[in-house]
Amino acid sequence: MTPAALRTSLAGVGYVADDALCTALHLARELGRPLLLEGEAGVGKTEIARTLASVLDTRLIRLQCYEGLDAQHALYDWDYRRQLLAIQLSRDAHTNAGAEADIARASDALYDERFLVRRPLLEAIASPEPVVLLIDEIDRADEAFEALLLEVLSDFQVSIPELGTIEARTRPVVILTSNGVRELSDALRRRCLYHYLEYPDEAKERDIVRARLPEVDTELVIDAVRVVQALRERGMRKTPGIAETLDWTASLVRLGVRRLDADPDTVAASLTALVKTREDHALLDREERGVAGVVAAALSPTPTPASR
Repeated sequence: MTPAALRTSLAGVGYVADDALCTALHLARELGRPLLLEGEAGVGKTEIARTLASVLDTRLIRLQCYEGLDAQHALYDWDYRRQLLAIQLSRDAHTNAGAEADIARASDALYDERFLVRRPLLEAIASPEPVVLLIDEIDRADEAFEALLLEVLSDFQVSIPELGTIEARTRPVVILTSNGVRELSDALRRRCLYHYLEYPDEAKERDIVRARLPEVDTELVIDAVRVVQALRERGMRKTPGIAETLDWTASLVRLGVRRLDADPDTVAASLTALVKTREDHALLDREERGVAGVVAAALSPTPTPASR
C-alpha cells in the first residue's frame, strides 16, 4: 500500500492524515521498524494505531505504559493458581511413597505453555497473523523498562528460561507514542522511525470534524473549530485536543445549538465537554464578557492589513 493509498484508506474510516504521516507509516511497514509518534496529548497519536489496524484489517494489541511497568506485566507471567492446582491434583493421584518420581515429573511439566500468560509484547510477537502493536505513552514508563523494550524491538524475540526463545513469526507493525513527560533515550530513538504530530490547523481540523461527524451543519463546524483554535492560543493548563473538539461539537448538536453566537448561555454550559480543569474555567471567566466574549472574539473576522 503506497502512502497515497494509505492516506485514502485512512480518510475512508475518518482519520485525516497528511502525506508526511502516511509516508512514515508506510516506511514503518516496509522496513519493519517501530514508529515513534511524539506530540501533545490529544493530537491523535493513539487513534492512528487504532485506525491503522482497522485499515489493515488486523488486530490491535495495546500496551499502556505507566511508572513501574515491568516484564511480568509487559512480556509474560505464569498462571500460578493453575500450577498449584496441577501440583495438588498430582499429589492426590499419587498418595503412596513410590510415586515421588511421578510427582517430580509433574512438577517439571508445570512450566508448559498451557500455564503461560502472554502479556501484550509476547502476544504480539507470538501471533501467527500480523498485528499492530501500540506501546502507548512510553515516556510514562521508567528507564529500566525502556532497556527491556530495546531488546525486544531489536530482535523481535522473547527468551523464556523455562521454554526457550520465541521468535516473531511475522513482525508486528509497532507504534510507540510519547507526550514528552520525560526524555527518551537515544538508543530507543535510533531503533525507531520518527514523526511529530502537531495540533491541526483550522482547515485540517474542520476536515477531521466533518469526517467524524458528517451530519453536523457546516456553519457550526466552522464556528466550533474557530473557537477551539483560539483557545489553544490562550495558555490553558489542559489544551483542548481533537477529541475535545469532536465531543464539544457533538454536545452542541445534542443541545440544539446551531450558531454559537445565538445562545451564549447554552454554549457556556456545553464547555463541560471542552474545558477540563477548574483553572481553565476560571481563566475563561476572567476574560472580558466571559465565555461569550471568548466566542465573539474567536468568531469575529480578522481585519486585513488594508482595513486596519
